[in-house]
Amino acid sequence: MKEQTRQRIEKIGDSIFLSPTFQALTIGVPFCIFKLIFGLLALCAGASSVILSVFAWLVIAWALTDLIMNLARVYFHLSGREAPIEYCTIAQAGRLFKSPGLFLAIDTLLSFSIICFVLWSGWITQLSRQEAYFWYAATTLNLISISVVNIWIELRRVS
Repeated sequence: MKEQTRQRIEKIGDSIFLSPTFQALTIGVPFCIFKLIFGLLALCAGASSVILSVFAWLVIAWALTDLIMNLARVYFHLSGREAPIEYCTIAQAGRLFKSPGLFLAIDTLLSFSIICFVLWSGWITQLSRQEAYFWYAATTLNLISISVVNIWIELRRVS
């Protein structure tokens, strides 16, 4: 009886914390927010530079495309259907090489690099109040969810 209860709890936890919906909403969407805000900051910084302005618009388009892809993953998961797309454009490109997971990890590295650049460049001080709240919400959601998933994985390991 005790073993059956433990297995049910594990199954429920796995279905929540390891689900595409949870991953998309707590990792993918926050990364899209970081990319979008980075693009907006680059747009402001590059007001007099055509090259930086073009770069900024490409980052904004990348962020919005990834946001649509993450929301589509949520839709497919909640409707019980297999998703024909990955979480982001870089992972989608990874399908061509049969390595979407590796390319998703590269996207994660790029996202963390964007976060670090915004922080260390001082661009973080240029955020409007609304942008700052989006940045804080994305950071909080992302970090707390990673911690919760790590705790869940460790609880599963020791039980």
